[in-house]
Amino acid sequence: MKLTAILLTAALWGAVRPVMAQTDSLDHGGPEGLDIYEELLMEDGGSVDPVVPRIAISPLVWDVNDSLSYIPGYDMYCHWNTDVIFDRGNTARFVHDTLRLVLSQQDCDHAIPCDGKLNSPFGPRRGRMHYGIDLELETGDPVKSAFAGMVRISKYNKSFGHVVVVRHQNGLETLYAHLSKRMVEPGQMVEAGDVLGLGGNTGRSYGSHLHFEVRFLDQPIDPSLVFDIEKGQLKAHTFDIHKGTFATIAAAKATAGTRRYHVVRSGDTLSAIARRNGTSVSSLCRLNGISASSTLRLGQRVRVN
Repeated sequence: MKLTAILLTAALWGAVRPVMAQTDSLDHGGPEGLDIYEELLMEDGGSVDPVVPRIAISPLVWDVNDSLSYIPGYDMYCHWNTDVIFDRGNTARFVHDTLRLVLSQQDCDHAIPCDGKLNSPFGPRRGRMHYGIDLELETGDPVKSAFAGMVRISKYNKSFGHVVVVRHQNGLETLYAHLSKRMVEPGQMVEAGDVLGLGGNTGRSYGSHLHFEVRFLDQPIDPSLVFDIEKGQLKAHTFDIHKGTFATIAAAKATAGTRRYHVVRSGDTLSAIARRNGTSVSSLCRLNGISASSTLRLGQRVRVN
């Protein structure tokens, strides 16, 4: 089967199989509250058929064997969806005690997506989980693929803006959000360092930056465990994944879920909010990064514990 036909088939896949249109929202300065997966289910619903369809293009037919041969990590995921950004319902669970992934063999087979410094880390943030990291850039700066792989998602999403997801041979997927322009299509093969698009401020984003995620079997991994952002290089040539890798995320989500917030209404003041919640104005200022003289906005969420 010729590569061009293979890539065309992969690109068309999302148009012929039933999919669940999903959107995400977790970016720098963006909305808070619900976990991202809860948002996805509430916004669109539906289900995804994990069975690979047979698609005829000219005399060529794509089947499971083709998928195993040409789609990175297909044996792990058993699906290839070009519409749904995250597909936890149809992704196999992690069952290994420890799985060592090879990230790199030499310096040319990995790249930092952009040169900007870290301005928002992975983890709980203002009442919800931030499943990636935010890197500084200017609109129009090139955004590069971290590793070689195949583009699975290239679309506009109302929360992520212009977003690209690349699946890599070891089963990792990387996500690049808020781009001003996308320069790749689903099914396209890319090498480490290839430009996927240009940085921007699209979707739910307050200021130009790159929201960058690393996932395995649709489960998030802190990109800072894989990359030394400050030095602009991998931390190691291999990465060990085990159940504890994801258990720490569950604990962080539980911690974030115990936080309480007050939604500002007409007439609210910091002193009144502090009094109603048994705390002090200085504590509210510390928790929310504001000062006692800050102006409160209607609808603003103020963390109270």
